[in-house]
Amino acid sequence: MLGKGAKRVERLPIFPLGTVLFPGALLPLKIFEQRYMDMAKGCLKEGLSFGICLIREGSEVGTPAVPEQVGTLAKIVDWDMEQLGVLKVRVEGGERFRLNSTDVQPNGLIIGEVERFTESPDTSGDLEACAAFLKKVVAAVGAGQFAEPLRFDEVSWVGFRLAEILPLRPDVKQRLLELTDGPGRLKVLYRFLEEQRLLV
Repeated sequence: MLGKGAKRVERLPIFPLGTVLFPGALLPLKIFEQRYMDMAKGCLKEGLSFGICLIREGSEVGTPAVPEQVGTLAKIVDWDMEQLGVLKVRVEGGERFRLNSTDVQPNGLIIGEVERFTESPDTSGDLEACAAFLKKVVAAVGAGQFAEPLRFDEVSWVGFRLAEILPLRPDVKQRLLELTDGPGRLKVLYRFLEEQRLLV
């Protein structure tokens, strides 16, 4: 199900969250726990990414949570520390990965052994209607809320943006993230837009 495009195995820090990060999405984070502060500083210094996974069991703070198996690489694109001890960052979602195994460090930081994967570009008959809806949303909220470039002609990009902005349960978003079939993902989202009568 996770696709044939799996690449080399690598190790990276994992940040379990109560939200799903999609490829190409911008996500603001407020970091205050020391383990994640150190992680973010290390990533900024070395220009590295970390992994964001939806929490399967547990919570964002305290005891390390159990992450879902599929997550997204996150690269810090902007940061600020308005008050001591609170680091505000904005990350951009990169490639997806499958989490093969995890180790918890003494400071509580999860280190995951991961394999990146992508999906093959494809076309979909639902693209035109979904892209038209998405263009209206972008015009309403402002293009600055989305990472450049805006790719309304790409099935995967449109699908990920819809999955990001639509009011879907976190577990539904996670399933959409895991799909390697771009047209299939868009078909599910098209059906949701139709059911909600948002395609006019």
